[in-house]
Amino acid sequence: MTHDSYPSPPSDVCLLLRAHAEQRWLSLEVSPVLRQLQDPDCLPEEQLGAALAYLEVLWIEASHRAAETDAAHAQLEASERAATTAASRGDGVRTLPSKARRYHASVLALRNTLARHVAALIAVPSDTSAREHSSP
Repeated sequence: MTHDSYPSPPSDVCLLLRAHAEQRWLSLEVSPVLRQLQDPDCLPEEQLGAALAYLEVLWIEASHRAAETDAAHAQLEASERAATTAASRGDGVRTLPSKARRYHASVLALRNTLARHVAALIAVPSDTSAREHSSP
């Protein structure tokens, strides 16, 4: 039997795996860099630009992971809609998609929280005079 003949995992399992991978990436890669950038005593001024650039690269990767997680969520929703009836499934089968949706919602909340912080750090103009002129 070749590797190609194995069936793909069910959509609920795919969503759980994707959500878990995204959650770990956000927690272990993005969050520590954010914490360093938000603590003014943590980084010397000359390292600030490099740290912001690194955060931007991490966020690009996080965005790719988010797209994969959201695609897995969409696949779960599509497969659930395609199922004939909920009554034809056993209770144990319904539990895992529900848990996958809750995990996805939790990761989505973490993603959105971090996105606000990342946007605030990356969108800060480098020229303070530009900010002074733009305020009324």
